[in-house]
Amino acid sequence: MGFLYIYGKKQLREIDRRVRYLEKRLDQCTIVDRLPIDRGIVFFGAWVTLEDEDGNLERYRIVGPDEIDHHEAYISMDSPVAKALLKRRDGDEVVLRRVGGDRTFFIEQIEYLEP
Repeated sequence: MGFLYIYGKKQLREIDRRVRYLEKRLDQCTIVDRLPIDRGIVFFGAWVTLEDEDGNLERYRIVGPDEIDHHEAYISMDSPVAKALLKRRDGDEVVLRRVGGDRTFFIEQIEYLEP
């Protein structure tokens, strides 16, 4: 019986810690419930299609750090790639640092989905 009590208290502490963490995250969250006025600029929530010098396309969506696990194309707004893209325009050239070296991309398309 003592083991179950100790185990239960440990689980309760872990749950309490997680609840405190989530409460802090909620306080820091900002709800984005409208599209930007200028949809030709990369902001939070944008789907950005990049084209490299060989014509290969890559598509990403800039999301909050808590959303990146929902889709393989989602990148955190805190990531180096997202930071390089934010506030850029259609046709802009962007140099991204990759493991294999720097690569140059052009912003091919910026899309926003209705909330």
